Amino acid sequence: MLGFSKNYRWWALLLISSGVFLSVIDIFIVNVAIPSIKKGIHGTDGDSQLFIALYLIGYASFLITGGRMGDHFGRKKVFIIAMLVFTSASVVCGVAQTPTELITARFIQGIGSAFMVPQGIALIQILFPEHNERIKALGVYGSIAGTASVIGQFLGGLLPDIHFIAAGWRLIFLINLPIGLLAIALSARFLKESNQKKAVKFDYSGIAILSIALVSFTYLLIRGRELGWPLWSILLMIGALLMIWFFISDQKKKLASGNDPLINVELFNYKDFNIGLLAVFFYYLVQESYFFVNTLLFQNGLGISSSQTGILFACQGIGYVVASLLSIRLVGVFGKRVLQSGVLLMIVALVFHVIVLEAKAVNQLALMIVLFGYGIGCGSVLPSLLTITLRRIPTHFAGAASGTYSTVQQTAIALGVGVVVGLFLYVLSGHKSLSGYLHAYRLATACNILFLMAVAFFLWLIPDKED
Repeated sequence: MLGFSKNYRWWALLLISSGVFLSVIDIFIVNVAIPSIKKGIHGTDGDSQLFIALYLIGYASFLITGGRMGDHFGRKKVFIIAMLVFTSASVVCGVAQTPTELITARFIQGIGSAFMVPQGIALIQILFPEHNERIKALGVYGSIAGTASVIGQFLGGLLPDIHFIAAGWRLIFLINLPIGLLAIALSARFLKESNQKKAVKFDYSGIAILSIALVSFTYLLIRGRELGWPLWSILLMIGALLMIWFFISDQKKKLASGNDPLINVELFNYKDFNIGLLAVFFYYLVQESYFFVNTLLFQNGLGISSSQTGILFACQGIGYVVASLLSIRLVGVFGKRVLQSGVLLMIVALVFHVIVLEAKAVNQLALMIVLFGYGIGCGSVLPSLLTITLRRIPTHFAGAASGTYSTVQQTAIALGVGVVVGLFLYVLSGHKSLSGYLHAYRLATACNILFLMAVAFFLWLIPDKED
């Protein structure tokens, strides 16, 4: 697999990048379109949270398994099948008639992403064995993901305002069909298969326990608030937490007995990795909840159109892309201070969000500048958060550590939707005037600022340079 021509390698890179492009765009495109989707599908506030949260939980639950499936059956084969699952689920989302249909299809979309994205990352390692070219390839791959976030924010605002069909919001899912089919056809024709490792083992019970626990906890966290926290919902949430505890205990036993666990708990013997994961967890609690509450405030509270909301969020995305291109080089010179500065900028930007949005007449230019500044902060943190978390992990643990990182990342995003957005909707319930929206927004933003302060604290604990 190492004797590839230069043209083939870069052509293959574009093909496998279609996976992360669709995976990322389907997170951000839904963010801006949430009010339109909720109205079109006649859903509740809880349904709106689940449209996003279960996509991410499906992703988190099967991400590690997805990587191992590629080792066992071949990267090309798994990539194509996963792309087919993702595309088919997208069509079901686009034609869904009930919230349950849409929520279920979104969960399956997330599973498709979990099997699709790891193949691209692994194939880059195979296609570009030389260090310098691999760095370039990963840069292109990351840029495509960043671009997808900006495009997703813009299209998520634009498409629901298109009125030549009955419900423009359906287009945000149906546009995946031509892209997915083209990627499948070209991958089947041109992508070369990777070597298969028949000895790969699967921790099926671990997959089942983790998936049931994460889905149950997230679902109950969202539905429990909506139903007024009946006793059964609280008891079942406690049961889900006990399942997570049992999962960790089960993983330890499997490792001790020589079996192959889903997550190698030996990773947690590395102090910097643990601290880094805590920083990651608190950071990603903020990411999705930020977009969710801003979307609801902009469109439902302030009456800003869906398309204008998309343009506003695109300013944030552009700031992120610009900073992410610069921050990697700056981290090499200034170390973790770049990340700490980025977190501080995010906190300051959130304070200015409240100030600008509470003005009698919202100045959209000022709002664009604040959103751009927040994006600069995000772009200063995200590209290097993975590196700073994994840098002391031995090479033979790199794959397991990366999978664990991504699982924590996606789980935290989903929990952020449950916790922060849940707080926003709870405070808002019964007071859906502009003042009610602004009050709920202040509390949700204060919660996110506390989470970012926790990120700053854990970054402070991580040594700036390797010993």
